[in-house]
Amino acid sequence: MNDYLIIILIVLLYFSPVFYQLYLLLKERKEENKKLLKRLLRFTKYSFLILIFTGVVFGILSHTNYLNYQKPMTFDKYDQITFQNFRGLEFFKKSLYGNERFAYVVTSIDSEIDDNSVTIQSLFYPSRSFVYKKNTNSTELLTHEKYHIKITELFARKAKQEISDLEVLDKNKIEGIIKDVKAKERAFQKEYDYNTFHSYVLSEQKRYEKEVDSLLTSLNQYENPKIIINDKD
Repeated sequence: MNDYLIIILIVLLYFSPVFYQLYLLLKERKEENKKLLKRLLRFTKYSFLILIFTGVVFGILSHTNYLNYQKPMTFDKYDQITFQNFRGLEFFKKSLYGNERFAYVVTSIDSEIDDNSVTIQSLFYPSRSFVYKKNTNSTELLTHEKYHIKITELFARKAKQEISDLEVLDKNKIEGIIKDVKAKERAFQKEYDYNTFHSYVLSEQKRYEKEVDSLLTSLNQYENPKIIINDKD
């Protein structure tokens, strides 16, 4: 059943006694029911406020698990990453295409433009990344998820390669390069998941590993996050 449908059913079930009592009061419309109706409406108002607050907290924790928070990790910490770093919360999803052995990883390309330099780095978000059954011993699944991190680093280096060719710091041009690279990175990530079927097609997984590793090595000169532009002094 759809997760959102479950939430709607829970809300309706929670408020069903209120709706029923409200129906009876409106049906009878007696003078002595006015006080009870006011109490019922007051209860409904506070219940909705509690429900909204709970929903906000639920949404925040679904996005980032602040109960078990770990700050974003840069690519130089790549070898330290295990499934213990996947601290995100998943309240509903318990399988992926019928398989309980699944995970998802959240990464991003972070950038900052200064007067004569640009800093670009890939980040892995532990408290937004999730693995179902943290005690899983699947090295194949961990490898698959960690290559998502490598792909993000690959495109961060591609962005730095393009920006390093600029003779002057043009903020609009730099932002355009970063935006374009981010779009290509997202497309590549989806292609990677689709072709490997989230690590289950071993031959495709190995092909991507070899390709990504080779491309990363070819861009080793752009490993440093900061690029100095027009530094003639």
